[in-house]
Amino acid sequence: MDYTTIAERIINLKNEDLALRDKLIKNGQLSEGYNEEMEKLHNSNAEILNEIINTIGYPTLDKVGKEASEAAWLVIQHSIGQPGFMRKCVKLLESAVSENKANPRSLAYLTDRIAVYEGRPQLYGTQFDWDENGELSPRPYDDLANVNQRRKSVGLNTLEEQTDIMRGQVKSENQAPPTDLENRKQKYDEWRKAAGWIK
Repeated sequence: MDYTTIAERIINLKNEDLALRDKLIKNGQLSEGYNEEMEKLHNSNAEILNEIINTIGYPTLDKVGKEASEAAWLVIQHSIGQPGFMRKCVKLLESAVSENKANPRSLAYLTDRIAVYEGRPQLYGTQFDWDENGELSPRPYDDLANVNQRRKSVGLNTLEEQTDIMRGQVKSENQAPPTDLENRKQKYDEWRKAAGWIK
């Protein structure tokens, strides 16, 4: 098995994703719902990565190296229109982390992202969105003390520190809160239903 070529292919998927994100930030289009071009790329990347996973299993550190393993996680994290694929990957990632073959932080982020889309409280506080006050805030979580304890266990900073970082990042990217939060929430729920996250 030529893991070097596979690793390069996975890294290329990530680079395409980030290049498109940068383009959307520059054009001020990142905050306007799920961009069609981005959705198409995320779905296509998920399809390619799924084929790779079906061939080699989860792209673990020992198979593809740190950069490609983290790139695979980013592609999975962004494959939000593919609930089945994300749920399949979180199970594979749990096994890889238990064998010290993947980063536990990646598992924390993916676990939270799935929880948020399914409408459950997140465990690590990694997922953020705009609140009623126009501030970027963590999506609902169970309990701050427990969240900070879990974050510490996987090498993350406190939720309070992360909130400051995230708010600074959206300012530096000139991202603005949505003008109509209620309408955005409604579209988000319609999208979750259409994608198969909720019934």
